[in-house]
Amino acid sequence: MAFNASEKILETTTSASPTELASHGNRMLKTSEKLMSTLVKPTDTNDSVKFNLPTVEGQVFMVGPRVTLNKIPRLDTTNSSVDIDLIGIAKNNYETRSAAVAFMSYNTMENLLKPDLFNTLNETVKTMMSTVISATLPKTSNTKLTEPVNLTLKHIREFDPSGSLSCVYWNISEWIVDSCVVLKTNSSYTVCSCDHLSTFALIMQTSGPPASDPLLELLNLVCVIVGLVFLSLALLTFALCHWSPGVNNVARINICISLLLAHLLFLLTQQFLSIIQRQKVLCAVISGLLHFLFLSGFVWMFIEAVLLYICVKNLSQISSKKSELNMILFIKIIITLNSALKNLNAEVSQMKQTKILVFKTLAQFVVLGCSWVLGFFTNDSKVLEIIFLILNSQQGTFIFLIYGVLNNEVMQQYKKFLRCLCCIRQH
Repeated sequence: MAFNASEKILETTTSASPTELASHGNRMLKTSEKLMSTLVKPTDTNDSVKFNLPTVEGQVFMVGPRVTLNKIPRLDTTNSSVDIDLIGIAKNNYETRSAAVAFMSYNTMENLLKPDLFNTLNETVKTMMSTVISATLPKTSNTKLTEPVNLTLKHIREFDPSGSLSCVYWNISEWIVDSCVVLKTNSSYTVCSCDHLSTFALIMQTSGPPASDPLLELLNLVCVIVGLVFLSLALLTFALCHWSPGVNNVARINICISLLLAHLLFLLTQQFLSIIQRQKVLCAVISGLLHFLFLSGFVWMFIEAVLLYICVKNLSQISSKKSELNMILFIKIIITLNSALKNLNAEVSQMKQTKILVFKTLAQFVVLGCSWVLGFFTNDSKVLEIIFLILNSQQGTFIFLIYGVLNNEVMQQYKKFLRCLCCIRQH
């Protein structure tokens, strides 16, 4: 009942300050130690009790004056274990010649005793790499260790070879590394040696996020806002202008809607990031929406690529496979369009029309999302990062240019609309 109540408290205090969370964690640790001490019973030889609950696993091992074991077996839970010389501790208790050790592993304690409470000189990202464990000597008068205890902690997250790993113990308000050392570590687990018993954990430090660039942030803000404006203009163009019966704008409209909502949500998230980060549920909802909107946009881009390919294919009869992705379709469209233009009648293929058609096709490279490939190469290049930002934030601009500015019928309707506005203003 106590552990279940602690879990309820944890669910309702996730928005509390680190100091308040640490206070809740201390109370939970003290309660746990008191509960574990009730499991200690007198024994002449040895005895043990083990339990497994959703929030905590634990084991109590007791030895008496007539113990026949040379050493006690390793105490273990799902993600951790401890080796301790309990028999040597019992022999130092001259009155009773008995001792007991309680070993616990908390599955959710890191949400209270956060890894950020490990104070270091360097600004690093701190990650809890193990479950929080606790080892005590309940109902034992002489608690002095005869030799250091070895703690084996299984990694609960992916191991980063470039990170710095520390065995730490909890000291009322913070994690401390004193008197604990790493004996052995690999990608799966770490063995720590400590000269006292307490509440322990494994914390990894990795380099902090790169410093933000104010100019890049300003460029990002301006580009996204400009892109949103042109996405809105493109949607108005598709919705209000009269199109030929054979023109199908469904895919383009859905691309604009998906990108407009995604970029707008992304912009709002950036502006209110400090508030959103505190709300785990809100973070999850926003992440899911962004994932859905961009994925939806990519699907509609693929459909538009297929429709464009079919349109160009009609100019020249070639065989095609139906399994290509956007990039392959784009390359094939360029090849097909090039051969088709060579075969057109000279009167039809005028220079101006050819340039416009080639520009439209090249601009589709951005519209179809192929510029996202640049994201794989922006890690070490500021120039590529800027190009990536500009191209992918201006997809709406390219859509408006291709299907609005470079479309004679649409421009004629815009000119007519503007003339009507001028006449209204004059009257």
